[in-house]
Amino acid sequence: MRGTSNWNALKKAVPAFVLTTTLAAGFILAFGNPKTIGAPKYTENDKNRFIQVQLLGINDLHGQLEMTRKFNGRYVGKVEYLAAYLQQRKKENKNTLLVHAGDMVGGSAPVSSLLQEEPTIEVLNKMGFDLGTLGNHEFDRGVEEMMRLIHGGTNSKTGYFEGAQFPYICANVIDENTGKPILPPFEIKKINGIPIGFIGVVLSDTPKIVPPSELAGVKFTDEVQAINQTVTELKKQGVKAIVVLAHNGGSQSTPNGAATGEIIDMAKKIDDEVDVIFTGHTHTYLNTEVDGKLLVQAYSYATAFSDVDLEIDPATKDIVTKKAEIVTVYQDAIKPDEEIKEMMKKYEAQVTPTVNKVVGTAVTDITGTRNKNGESALGNLIADSQRTAMNSDFAFMNPSGIRADITAGEVTWGELFTIQPFKENLVQLTLTGDQIRHLLNQQWQQQGRVRMLQISGLKYTWDGTRDRGNKVIDIFRTDGTPIDPKAKYTVTVNSYLANGGDDFTVLREGTDKVDGPFDIDVFENYVRQLKQPFTSLIEERVKKIQ
Repeated sequence: MRGTSNWNALKKAVPAFVLTTTLAAGFILAFGNPKTIGAPKYTENDKNRFIQVQLLGINDLHGQLEMTRKFNGRYVGKVEYLAAYLQQRKKENKNTLLVHAGDMVGGSAPVSSLLQEEPTIEVLNKMGFDLGTLGNHEFDRGVEEMMRLIHGGTNSKTGYFEGAQFPYICANVIDENTGKPILPPFEIKKINGIPIGFIGVVLSDTPKIVPPSELAGVKFTDEVQAINQTVTELKKQGVKAIVVLAHNGGSQSTPNGAATGEIIDMAKKIDDEVDVIFTGHTHTYLNTEVDGKLLVQAYSYATAFSDVDLEIDPATKDIVTKKAEIVTVYQDAIKPDEEIKEMMKKYEAQVTPTVNKVVGTAVTDITGTRNKNGESALGNLIADSQRTAMNSDFAFMNPSGIRADITAGEVTWGELFTIQPFKENLVQLTLTGDQIRHLLNQQWQQQGRVRMLQISGLKYTWDGTRDRGNKVIDIFRTDGTPIDPKAKYTVTVNSYLANGGDDFTVLREGTDKVDGPFDIDVFENYVRQLKQPFTSLIEERVKKIQ
């Protein structure tokens, strides 16, 4: 980081993790806000008696309250600008509700994470949110801490917190002791006397991407089944206008392009009484209609929001028309909300002494952007730090845990924390050469998903034309010695991977497990001991042969 304020430089960092988001945001800038869909099919006389309802939604904020992105020469994001946009839209329609589809916290920037995520909830309260659901990252600090943020309670580090001033709903997270949902499955909001039912669900695969220790006492059920059961209950109560807040992903490459993803398949199975589904998790653009249901997702990190306009027939109490727009939060198009801006100054002042601590100087930008082989310079640096700390043969780092880039110049602790915000323990375990081959082949997963591990201590080649599960060809130590399939090797990973996170299930078979220090502490110490100024390069540790 350079200049007089390392904090200001940190706020302008662009997380490598949101490559899809950065590309998508560039897409918005290139094409303008996407067209609305679901055009009205009623006469003007009909429209005069319809109730106009506006739903404004966000997803995947991830505590990125003060982070600015720059796309095509224009700055986007930051919650004081998002708040201004939402207030502007609310003034256009008194029948407006603000909703979110989960992952408001988790993987957060220091300004939220270091203060136990309370700033994010306070900002949502001040914005006037009406409803929200859970994302998988709400569970990152455990169920008890998640419920404290929602309902209020005391944390040893921050004292008493009042919690969210709006309800959270979720139909598919069940208390194992009571057999009942840990949160209300639905909420009914009345506008001009007309009930609108909202149902919340979270990714049922959450146990695959959150450490089991943080999910003690709860179980996750099928989202579609939970939604349809709740729809049945809403119907019994005479509710015909139904909206789902689902932390499940989908995407479109262009406004008129075909939509893909889990939420697309879900929509086809969800009761037709559901009219709108706000989605999340994949940090992408989505504005389409599937099986008569309007699906929307507004990227992530406060860079955009969804504006869904509904018309409800007061005679039938049903939604008769629906349309949506994904709106980009351009900073140069609106004045920031002053109250939110002052709140952010207060939070920044609390964390600045820690955030601005300089740990090294980078020669050039070191990014998590992976090349066609699957390797990144930042991934190499992080994996090297972890292997060195545990003195193991190899190290593997999950790409989803790399959340930002290093920019050239002074590097602060806050910058490193933004890159690795989850504060996970390292774990050393023992695998055979065969198990390491299996691990590398697990990078190619179901539904075409690819998660390329960042590696240290070894090199390998892979063939893109081979079947999934058989893509890895040759595996070597860095000195060129082949890996022995029957030999045992020590491996370092973070606790998330050690528990089989991101479907790297072979790591659960590791033996002789030894817990190590926190990843962020290891990363900081490693950067400090490097010859300064330092750099990291792509070294062909991973090579695709065709």
